[in-house]
Amino acid sequence: MEEPDNEIKRHVGMLLGFSPTHWTAVHRGYTPAKRYIVRDGGRSAFVKIGATPLTARLLNREIGIYRNFTAPCMPRMLGYRLDQTAPILALEDLSTAYWPPPWDDATTASVLEQIRALHRLTGNLERRGLLHGDREAGWPTVARDPAPFLSLGLVSGAWLDKALPLLIEAERQCPLDGDAVTHLDLRSDNICVDKGVVKFVDWAEAGIGNASVDLGFFLPSLAYEGGPQPDAILPGSPEIAALVAGFFAARAGLPSIPDAPFVRRVQQQQLSTALPWAQRALGLDALDG
Repeated sequence: MEEPDNEIKRHVGMLLGFSPTHWTAVHRGYTPAKRYIVRDGGRSAFVKIGATPLTARLLNREIGIYRNFTAPCMPRMLGYRLDQTAPILALEDLSTAYWPPPWDDATTASVLEQIRALHRLTGNLERRGLLHGDREAGWPTVARDPAPFLSLGLVSGAWLDKALPLLIEAERQCPLDGDAVTHLDLRSDNICVDKGVVKFVDWAEAGIGNASVDLGFFLPSLAYEGGPQPDAILPGSPEIAALVAGFFAARAGLPSIPDAPFVRRVQQQQLSTALPWAQRALGLDALDG
């Protein structure tokens, strides 16, 4: 990744109060936003810059979250620039923190407790009652066009025909509204442990909503990376399992997103553990086909 142009460098220097002499590209995340660790002697920061219409929109929204909400689990904001094409967010440098996986019992417990602590907070944030803006993009979407989901080879068409009514009804019963502060993008690439404190990054999807939905969306990625299965942490929640599995089932088989080329791969990984969770929670393992 090339260093940004001199105009961006000038803005970053103004935000930080020092002019970085070293720009090290950070290859994390699943969108083409530009990410750097910048340094000047003993000073350093993490800088994220919008690079496409999608990443600019998300970064402007994330800046709004940082301006309106603070919590112990958030990185310290050092500066920002709102802009329609190249917004800039500068945060504390967490490059020396521990970023799972692997997951051990202590790290898993600490992260789960920090998630629960986040959900106990209140904040002046947007209500995210419609998950990612589209309630219907789950099992009802799969029912209308099952081909992308079936192309993944996870289940047969005969199994899906029998399971869909149960999955749709369970998903429909899942409440999205709530009063908890939720992150809604919890995965290991957005979680680190810095000097014993669990911190979450990438806050663009944060808002007020259902705490169990927020936790439920984290659990498939945790299981995929060797952590406990979702129902070991959130037992007896068929509606959450159906909602989470349906979200990934409706998306994982679709064509790649030009502005976010790695998203489908991550969705397929999460579906690989979310779907068995839903099957167990609703007793769908016994279906033939």
